Amino acid sequence: QVQVVESGGGLVQAGGSLRLSCTASGFAFDDYSMGWFRQRPGKEREGVSCITMSGGNTYYSNSVKDRFTISRDNAKNTLYLQMNNLKLEDTAMYYCAATPCSGAFPNPGAAYSIFGYWGQGTQVTVSS
Repeated sequence: QVQVVESGGGLVQAGGSLRLSCTASGFAFDDYSMGWFRQRPGKEREGVSCITMSGGNTYYSNSVKDRFTISRDNAKNTLYLQMNNLKLEDTAMYYCAATPCSGAFPNPGAAYSIFGYWGQGTQVTVSS
């Protein structure tokens, strides 16, 4: 069955960095574009970044552009999110999912997982 396991979150001071990982199984990872999403306290889940199947195209929300970098290793079925210059407002639970990826990302409306599946997420907390 489809499964993703997110890891790498933690507590970091503002201005610091973290690298998130997402290991996928149960589907042909390199056949799907992938994305990172986050849910901040009291807010709906939102798209952060996505990457196409081969990794050739990446897209970011305006709030993280120039600070976060998404990448993938198809040989390892793993998705990454390098987060630099973290801000207090980046505090959230972070999730990965197979998701459509184009210049329209993040799409308005609810965050979308192609398989309708969400992992347990990894918590990122940024302190002042």
